[in-house]
Amino acid sequence: MDNFLPIVLTRLINLGIDLHKEHCGLSTSRCDRRRRPEWTHGRGALGYGRMECGYLRARRPGRWCSSFVYGDFPGTIVDLGAAGHPFGVASPAFRALDLEAHGLRWRNAPYPMAHPLEGAPAGILHGSLADTAADLGADAQAWRRLHGHIVRHIDEHVDNALTPLVRWPERPVRLAQFGAAGVLPASSLARAAFRTPQARALFAGSAVHAITSPTSPLTSAFGLLFGGLGMTRGWPVVEGGTGALIDALLNLLRSHHARLHTGCEVTDLRERPPADATILNLTPRQIMRLGGLELRGGTRRSLARWRYGSAVFKVDFHLSEPVPWADPRVGQAGTVHVGGTLEEICGAEGDVGKRRMPKRPLVLACQQFVADPSRGQTLWTYAHVPRGYVERYPSEVTELIAAQIERFAPGFRDTILATHATSPAALERWNPNLVGGDIAGGAMTGLQTLLRPRFSTHPHRLAPGVFMASSSAAPGAGVHGMPGWWAAEEALSAWNDAAK
Repeated sequence: MDNFLPIVLTRLINLGIDLHKEHCGLSTSRCDRRRRPEWTHGRGALGYGRMECGYLRARRPGRWCSSFVYGDFPGTIVDLGAAGHPFGVASPAFRALDLEAHGLRWRNAPYPMAHPLEGAPAGILHGSLADTAADLGADAQAWRRLHGHIVRHIDEHVDNALTPLVRWPERPVRLAQFGAAGVLPASSLARAAFRTPQARALFAGSAVHAITSPTSPLTSAFGLLFGGLGMTRGWPVVEGGTGALIDALLNLLRSHHARLHTGCEVTDLRERPPADATILNLTPRQIMRLGGLELRGGTRRSLARWRYGSAVFKVDFHLSEPVPWADPRVGQAGTVHVGGTLEEICGAEGDVGKRRMPKRPLVLACQQFVADPSRGQTLWTYAHVPRGYVERYPSEVTELIAAQIERFAPGFRDTILATHATSPAALERWNPNLVGGDIAGGAMTGLQTLLRPRFSTHPHRLAPGVFMASSSAAPGAGVHGMPGWWAAEEALSAWNDAAK
């Protein structure tokens, strides 16, 4: 670019926009090689000089984390993409950027998560290990034993989980402690550790944030980490809508005189001025289609082998009143996993894995209005569906989701004023990174869970001066900003090597 750019900008752009699945073509930086870019944590120490950033396909930043009002949802704020943020509030990157100083406000519901059961009390994840365990009766001791070290050392475990596998962990003992149980399928660990349906369902519901069946290896890691986050940091929402997170990042950028160019789709790197660093917020499919990018054979083959995972089908419900859950405690939870027992969840996710639409899909629901009344009465939901799923008849998935909620909240349908459905195809049209409706940037199964996008000591480096962020890069999906963080680290390392 025409003006030099401290490496902080590559950090910020890919933290704030990339991981929220923005329609982003690329970010570029140009550094004055006479001086080493500086980066220190803390307020007021974010670099120097005039800053200019890359090019966004979208008309405004943060589309994946945007908030808006549907025409038939008057007086509401709706998140089209990300909703609850256990990783966001715990993210080392977001903490370092001190986004609260730039307007971000986290809000927590009385309970981070609930898992309703038919004809039985719901499983409730409380904000503490002691309260959660006490509510699980016969499984109290087992729950404490399994989650105790996670809760006591949550920041260390988060740091390990959000560090690329190829790096030596700063806390290897914690990683070993965590990995011993984390490598197991969540279904196996839940059956071995717990006796009550509540404990098993709570654990499985957290585990399926991997967007794969809890019978898959490594899903226990998701169950342990998401549960641990809920019992320490909570599963908060952003006050005023998730778009306010992007606003905070933009405020930070503007405080350093950065410039963003929106409405610009980059299809060929040769169209852009030379830059010291180009960071791509793209999945492998988009990268392979990008002109002007010369990839080595091994890198190209790795990207060509990339596998995309199951999809989500999103439905928002505008309600006349809160959801009438049979267990009223569920109405005080920010996030609700609607899937029934462990066995039901395994069955539904197994159908999705076989590219069949389950009759009773797993539904993730967010009641943001419980924590943030400014949202209005909107229930944010999505169901796990096969990648690229096309409805067999109009409103099929909307009806399936409503029926699932009605099982645990009799009278739910009577509260619905309007609905708005977003299919996997519509998600991909809105953001090409969501291939077939896959919101994780690629299947979170097998080695692809750990080695993103490929096995390499420098996984974020694609070519000289070109780096990869997005959810397809380590450490993977989530609103935490870390793929961009590590991509910027790689860019800084390469800059230092070139300057020697």
